[in-house]
Amino acid sequence: MKKRDSTLGSYLHDIILGGQDGMVNVLGVVLAIAAATNETRVIIIAGIAANLAESLSMASVAYTSTQAYNQYYYSELAREKKEIRDVPDEERREVRTIYRRKGFRGKLLDQIVAKITSSKKLWLDTMMTEELNLSVRQIGGPVQSAVVVGISALIGSTIPLLPFFFVSVKMGVVISLISSTLALFVTGAVKAKFTIGSWLKNGLEMALIGIITALLGYGIGLILGRVF
Repeated sequence: MKKRDSTLGSYLHDIILGGQDGMVNVLGVVLAIAAATNETRVIIIAGIAANLAESLSMASVAYTSTQAYNQYYYSELAREKKEIRDVPDEERREVRTIYRRKGFRGKLLDQIVAKITSSKKLWLDTMMTEELNLSVRQIGGPVQSAVVVGISALIGSTIPLLPFFFVSVKMGVVISLISSTLALFVTGAVKAKFTIGSWLKNGLEMALIGIITALLGYGIGLILGRVF
């Protein structure tokens, strides 16, 4: 169970990024269009277009951002390797400074520094995580991140659009808001399971932020509908 939770937790960032962004953006689009027109066909066409565009856009962003992070990480890794090899005394002092700031002193501090610097791998890992605050992402490469974010965005953006296939525009707006609010709340609550925080607070916070954003889109639609 712990292994499975750890695996799911490593994907959590991308799942929430894609799902929340897709849901909120498409909800804002369909509510804005619903406020400006009562034509179900127009809402569905615009919603599908927004759904696909959002999914592809989020997947592209995930790919490029993950790739950029990886490139930066490995460039810093190479730099730290070179510094440990070329100026070990200076790097050893940096390790000492890091752990002195954590409150260690005297013989215990000497033992910690000696232990860390006795292993090149441990030494390098310490410099990357403690000095640079960088770590290898556990979710895989850019392609994997893009797929997870893209699929999550596709699923998330389908939730606010689906009601308009089955009910009237007015009822669709109500169901879309309710279903999206619940989905956002559940997403926030699940996030709290893998991070520090209250599931209730996280759920309410995510739902509130998402719905406020969507309602702003609805308000814009009302204004544009009256102007044009």
